[in-house]
Amino acid sequence: MTNIEGSTRFSALILGVAMIAGLASLGYLLGNALIQFKEYERSVNVKGLSEREYPADVVIWPIVFAEASNDLEQLYTSIEDSTGKIRQFLLDSGLEASEVSVSLPAITDKSAREYDSGARAEFRFTANQTVTIYSSRVDQVRSLMASLSELGKQGIVFTGGNYQSRPEFLFTRLNEVKPEMIEEATREARQVAEKFAEDSQSELGKIKRASQGQFSITPRDTNNPHIMKVRVVSTIEYYLSD
Repeated sequence: MTNIEGSTRFSALILGVAMIAGLASLGYLLGNALIQFKEYERSVNVKGLSEREYPADVVIWPIVFAEASNDLEQLYTSIEDSTGKIRQFLLDSGLEASEVSVSLPAITDKSAREYDSGARAEFRFTANQTVTIYSSRVDQVRSLMASLSELGKQGIVFTGGNYQSRPEFLFTRLNEVKPEMIEEATREARQVAEKFAEDSQSELGKIKRASQGQFSITPRDTNNPHIMKVRVVSTIEYYLSD
């Protein structure tokens, strides 16, 4: 065997060993990457809730009253008289004129109805009139609701109990409380995820995806409609690893 042949065989042997080592390293790296990829596919989906109560900062109060007469002109006169009494009562109680509005009266002519039972009504014309309060002085308006009976003593017939005459309370400062509530919901979601990871003997990783639910604003209950319950739920998915 010549020196050249021996050198060639030695070089081939070195090249073969290098290729085997390279393939082995590549296989290890690929296998390790696959394991890491599978680890990153493990995740946990959790929800975090933030719920708080705030007093309403706006009240809309429709005061609805009824009038009846057989004379249309007299009916309008009675409506104007009762409307004036209500407006003056509200202004004397401390409300501003800009907080009180009056709608057009809804008048019904019973003799003009297409379907009639035939029974003669005591009054041909009936009317419903609405005086609406829109105010940020919620507590003051609530106190007026309890004293409205003073006007009832003056002969004004209020039509309470229906949907149109219910006061509506609003919470308009949502943008002020949003950041804190979102932070609270996110923090609660992470605490739940950390507990899950601990119980499953895993480690909590980064956020895979997150979504924020819409804020809801509802009265606390029927007896306290002026207390508003603000609620938001955040849904977050975290990666898990061993």
